[in-house]
Amino acid sequence: MKLSKFCGEDLISFDLKGKTKNEIIEELVNLTSRSKLVKDKDEVLKAVLEREKLVTTGVGYGVAFPHAKTKAIKGIVIAFGRSKTGIDFDAMDKKPVHLFFLIAAPEDAIGAHLNVMARLSYLMKSEKNREALMKISSPKELLELLDSVE
Repeated sequence: MKLSKFCGEDLISFDLKGKTKNEIIEELVNLTSRSKLVKDKDEVLKAVLEREKLVTTGVGYGVAFPHAKTKAIKGIVIAFGRSKTGIDFDAMDKKPVHLFFLIAAPEDAIGAHLNVMARLSYLMKSEKNREALMKISSPKELLELLDSVE
């Protein structure tokens, strides 16, 4: 499975402006809304914020995977954002988060949704990959990195 098929160059921001968790999530949802698969941006935002209330998606090592399943989307979409300064995202290790992957999926995409999350988690376990994502400046490079997971 190539992760790039769920993302696109227009769903990537290397310079998120948000200063709070909710602002970052809103920025990422705005990115996802560029996808034709998103039927209702406001519903996606609501679903992601509701999911985030359950338990933080800031997994540590400067990475967060905000996500939700909702009927407001017709297929899996991944938006990527980077914050150079880092955001307090209530991460499990209490450190600022710099790298964000927002995953939005249809309610019935359980297996595929989990597979995408697992592949992204595997990719982000590597310090080398995290460092590369902090330096990458072109969407094409980011998509190539996403597809480097076997």
